[in-house]
Amino acid sequence: MSNEASTATASTVAAWDVDPAHANAQFKVRHMMISNVKGEFTKLTGTAKIDSADITRSSVEASADVSSISTRDPQRDGHLKSPDFFDVDKYPTINFRSTKISRTADGGIEATGDLTIHGVTKPVVFEVDGPTPATKDPWGNTRIGVEATTTIDRKDFGLTWNSTLETGGVLVGDKVAISIDVEFVKK
Repeated sequence: MSNEASTATASTVAAWDVDPAHANAQFKVRHMMISNVKGEFTKLTGTAKIDSADITRSSVEASADVSSISTRDPQRDGHLKSPDFFDVDKYPTINFRSTKISRTADGGIEATGDLTIHGVTKPVVFEVDGPTPATKDPWGNTRIGVEATTTIDRKDFGLTWNSTLETGGVLVGDKVAISIDVEFVKK
């Protein structure tokens, strides 16, 4: 590749950092087979390299601090941090690293990558809304926003704890819906 072509390609790629004050990862799981429990991880970090000329040459890495889990119930949060679920002392983070960014038939974006939870890594696909057009904030920083969603089976990641209900069924559902909302700040 010539230096001219290499420079043109490099100039379309921008590096971005997650703004932790404007980022969260939310989840939803069925409770007692009758309602959903929602929670979030409030401490996220990550980076993205976005190629404005060809989004498929972009990449993203993100990490959630498992100890930041909040379901608005301290007792449940403590149980989720325990060895029954996330085992936060042994596995303090949840990590995602993209392996492929692609366009869908309808023009949307999918981020395929490796999701690691509880020491288990599995491929997942996030449907991506964004990135939004770049915007300057009042302090001169350039920002973009991204929302990404997927559904996983928690048992695929070794999160198998459950309790059978007296009336039949189980306390915790297997399918977990994940929604991530992030503002990135240009480096």
